[in-house]
Amino acid sequence: MPDAAAEAGDPTAPQGPTPPAGTGEVLAVYLHARAGDFLRSLRLYEESGADTAAVADAARSLRTASRRISGTLHTFRPLLDPVWADGLRTELAWLSTTLAQEHACTSRLTRLLDALTRLSGAAPTPLPAARNEAAARHVLPAEPPHGEPTATATTTASRAGALTVGATRAGALLERQLTLARTRAHSAALQALGSARFHAVADAVAVLASELPLGPVATARAEDSLFPAAETTERRLLEAVTTLPLSRAGHPYNADALVYGLAPAPAEEAQDAPWHQVRRLLRLHRYALEVLVPLRPNATADVLARAGRLLDRHRDAAEAAEAAAAAARTPRISPATAYALGVLHADQRHEVEAARFAFQDVWPGAVALSARLP
Repeated sequence: MPDAAAEAGDPTAPQGPTPPAGTGEVLAVYLHARAGDFLRSLRLYEESGADTAAVADAARSLRTASRRISGTLHTFRPLLDPVWADGLRTELAWLSTTLAQEHACTSRLTRLLDALTRLSGAAPTPLPAARNEAAARHVLPAEPPHGEPTATATTTASRAGALTVGATRAGALLERQLTLARTRAHSAALQALGSARFHAVADAVAVLASELPLGPVATARAEDSLFPAAETTERRLLEAVTTLPLSRAGHPYNADALVYGLAPAPAEEAQDAPWHQVRRLLRLHRYALEVLVPLRPNATADVLARAGRLLDRHRDAAEAAEAAAAAARTPRISPATAYALGVLHADQRHEVEAARFAFQDVWPGAVALSARLP
């Protein structure tokens, strides 16, 4: 998705010929650069006018810079003025959350409509490799005499017809609901960007571009203060990953995500929540490693970005499944529409499962890298 690409491609802390040795210098270099990104994105946003694509790009850059500053203030809070850091971090979290809603609604609608098109048979979709291999190990039944359809073929055609009929109405229902949500999110973003609260945040970031309020610990050597703070975030990440059922997720098509996805909403949210928490902690860990680049040039790695993209995919599929389930609870919809939404919900829960399977395959390399840092 666009945000994930921006996260992976964003430049890390500027590197000079002689890395700064002090804690305050290292933090200042990184945060000054991210504050500059924020201010440039804000200027682009204000200059975009009616260019919706440019507005979206500028808003995405604003979110990215806000998250990086907020995450850095969270990780290295013991080295900063705590009152200042907590206040700015809270405001930046509010801003990035507010700006993210419109993009989330847009991408969710696109994802669900594309999935409906695929599931309804408008475009043939090949089976995943694991299923193709399983199918290849079975002998296909002989065709019935005189070309008569089998009972299985008749049932499959009937279900496909019901899905095709319901998919159009389901798509229209999702489009109404998510377009309304997107309109509300757009209005909320405009209101936020024109508020006194946002202008106070922008002023605080402008000050951050040149000044960084440090605590007394920031006078120590960078290795003695930055690394312990980064290790704390890394330890929380590793502990959170140990709570995930990675051994179960290592079996393709185990259907855990689907089974729990058919449970009531609280159960579904409960089993997704640990994965979302790992995603947030991995993001904080990556931001902390970016700060350490002047001290450890090889601190960042593609494997961490890849793991982050898989968790983004997991989050997107889980939220899309929730949107499909919410649409299915709409009163007085036709059985065909409800059936199409149920198939769509199951499809997105299988996407959740696929993301978990891919993550457990990538994670051993990521954790091996983490163990060597700093």
